[in-house]
Amino acid sequence: MSLDGRIALVTGAGRGIGRAIAVALAKDGADIAVNYRRDDGSAAAVVAEIQALGRKAVAYKASVDSLDEVTAMVAEIGTEMGQIGILVNNAGIASRGQSVADTDPAEMERVVRVHAFGPYYLSKLVLPMMRQLSRGDIVMISSVATDSHAAFGSPYSMGKAAMEALAWTLAKEEQRHNIRTNIVAPPLVETDMGRRLVKARSGIEDLRELDAHMPFGHVCQPDDIANAVRYLVSDLNSYVNGQRIAVDGGDSATAPKFQK
Repeated sequence: MSLDGRIALVTGAGRGIGRAIAVALAKDGADIAVNYRRDDGSAAAVVAEIQALGRKAVAYKASVDSLDEVTAMVAEIGTEMGQIGILVNNAGIASRGQSVADTDPAEMERVVRVHAFGPYYLSKLVLPMMRQLSRGDIVMISSVATDSHAAFGSPYSMGKAAMEALAWTLAKEEQRHNIRTNIVAPPLVETDMGRRLVKARSGIEDLRELDAHMPFGHVCQPDDIANAVRYLVSDLNSYVNGQRIAVDGGDSATAPKFQK
């Protein structure tokens, strides 16, 4: 799955799923623009890890929900690294788990802006570059939350649902430019965010305590998500476009569409 000569921008790449995707694409030969929002040290560690693989990596600090910041970032990447051929919209934040009646409207706006406005801004900004290349790929990292739309998570579900709507629209609009747009939907993943969510809801600190209750005997890992992305952006994928892949061990295939 050679990505030699391609440049990938991965948002939220300083840790967790984003880090795994950035490193995986570098292993396949891509140079990586590592976007992050706050943790300089984590971003620098990811850059060093990628450089140790013999690939180019540069860290870019920008909040994806700020049009000004991502406009400046994309321009800088274009100057320093070249034309972006792969965009992975991964950056995300969790909502606070309250009912619609109790959710602060400011929280709703903040979460939706990160998950929907950010991918919209970035897709719009990189499309002129991608159209000049022989191939472009946009991958949205969504969530199986949009399968159930469970209670007490409306900002997150709203943001991810809007992200998916954007992906399906782009898949139709940009197909003629040889740009593929697809969605990868993770379940609970063993990341810092995943640990915080489980601890808040159940008090469990070690996610591996849940292994026995998970498909194939283990909690989903960041590399499970990264490997799906690797396929979608590679030459092995010549015909998959406008699709949503749930990397959840098959749970979404058997769960009710809307759960109470």
